[in-house]
Amino acid sequence: MKMRKYKAIETLWQYLQLDHCVVKSDLIMVLCSNDLRVAEYAAQLYHLQLAPKILFSGGLGRFTEDLFEHTEAETFAQVARDLGVPKEAILLETNASNTGENVLFSYQMLNDMNDIPEKVIIVQKPFMERRSLATFVKQWPIEETQVVVTSQKGKFEDYLCIDMPIDLVVDAMVSDFERIRDYPAKGFQIEQPIPKEVYQAYEVVKALGYYHCD
Repeated sequence: MKMRKYKAIETLWQYLQLDHCVVKSDLIMVLCSNDLRVAEYAAQLYHLQLAPKILFSGGLGRFTEDLFEHTEAETFAQVARDLGVPKEAILLETNASNTGENVLFSYQMLNDMNDIPEKVIIVQKPFMERRSLATFVKQWPIEETQVVVTSQKGKFEDYLCIDMPIDLVVDAMVSDFERIRDYPAKGFQIEQPIPKEVYQAYEVVKALGYYHCD
């Protein structure tokens, strides 16, 4: 059973990622969370000159309201500044509380600035890549905007750490899969193909008692 469990988790882990090729763009958009490594990776992309600006989007959510002193966006921005990203290259959207709001509120802010990008790099946690893309394509008002989604790459077991233990991560993976499955019908994101083996992996992991979203 242990071997089957980890094979199923790895199948979900791989499905939830997209393996996009990152290209030079106008903006790095970071959908903030409880994982500061996302901010570190965004700073790396900036220093590789893949975009001239980073937009950090995020207020406080259920994972961060008791974790961060400031909003997710402000917390992530401080990480980026500590890694040498200049203040003038950073934009902050501090009200979003979910992925849809990350997209919509960021667009509204950029539109008010008359600075809508033609190409966007979205930076997220590895297991949130697919849902981030599905949400962006549905919620971003301009269809012509080119977008790629990326995250720090690695195996599932390499991603785990004290702040992101296995139960927390697998709960989040199951929750994200269920949103990919259910949210298109609610109008929140576009449909994504789900192979049979991914459904089977989800059922194995879910049978172990992991989280079910509302």
